[in-house]
Amino acid sequence: MSKKRWIALGIAIGLLFLSIFSQITATVATTDFKTMFRSFVTDYEERVVEEGSGFGKIAILHLEGIIQSSGAGGIVTTNTYNHKRFVDMLDQAADDPNVEGIILRVNTPGGGVVESAEIHEKVVEIQAENEKPVYVSMGNTAASGGYYIAAPAEKIIAHPATLTGSIGVIMESLNYAELAKKLGIDVNTIKSGEYKDIMSSSRPMTEEERAILQAMIDELYDEFVQVIVDGREMPEEKVRKLGDGRVYTGTQAQENGLVDELGTLDDTIALMKADHNLGDATVVEYSDGLGINQFISGSLQQFFDSKLDAASFEDLLRRANTPSAMYLYTK
Repeated sequence: MSKKRWIALGIAIGLLFLSIFSQITATVATTDFKTMFRSFVTDYEERVVEEGSGFGKIAILHLEGIIQSSGAGGIVTTNTYNHKRFVDMLDQAADDPNVEGIILRVNTPGGGVVESAEIHEKVVEIQAENEKPVYVSMGNTAASGGYYIAAPAEKIIAHPATLTGSIGVIMESLNYAELAKKLGIDVNTIKSGEYKDIMSSSRPMTEEERAILQAMIDELYDEFVQVIVDGREMPEEKVRKLGDGRVYTGTQAQENGLVDELGTLDDTIALMKADHNLGDATVVEYSDGLGINQFISGSLQQFFDSKLDAASFEDLLRRANTPSAMYLYTK
């Protein structure tokens, strides 16, 4: 190859690298690294649902699935509901100076007593300390713990066909004592105190044990009732009458004063805008982003499917043998 051709080739390669460098530079210049990095480290991002003309925002947060801590925080997780992430999103919406109102889209049968209480406390705190209205838009189901967290909201909007209510506390366990007896299975238990194996699956429950557990359930139920008395400004007698564990349709719940309006998520957005003069607000939806956990999970899950299935089954057995009080609507 002649010297001139080598020179021409060198110029061509140089121009190619210059073009690539220019494209990279342009991409870097137009990338919102703040949003991208926040999404990467916090596991969620904001998605614009409805453009507004002002700086204010209405944030929509979706609460889907059973409200429970699942030991989340591990690298690979398959749970629909992530309690820590949801609480973090609430904190983000509360602390964002541009967020002027928050809508919780609730679609859950309830869940853990502690987790439900934590979200309830956040809703109260956001309205009292951050002075931001919180509205609840109910989906298919917003029962038990789902209603517990909705009770302190400024307004609750349900679809006519929503299943809500189920006000109460439940604790369940399997008892295979009779089956074990028929199969000739003995369970040896060594315990430090009379009630250490209370609610054991391998023997009948005593009346004393039942009384202890019933007292605990009654205490948690009293707390649930008080949450509704305070949140809905409803007489305790009426709450107890409504709170016998049954579910109500959205229409029935409105008739009984458990919800304020009937409508959809769009109706809830419109209502908040009208109530708080937020007609020019941008409506954003907090959704799962490319967080570190999600990034690694998506990359590695295909290699761990069998292990995840085994872990999920082990977790199911653990929960079955470790009964706990739940604000949960069970079918």
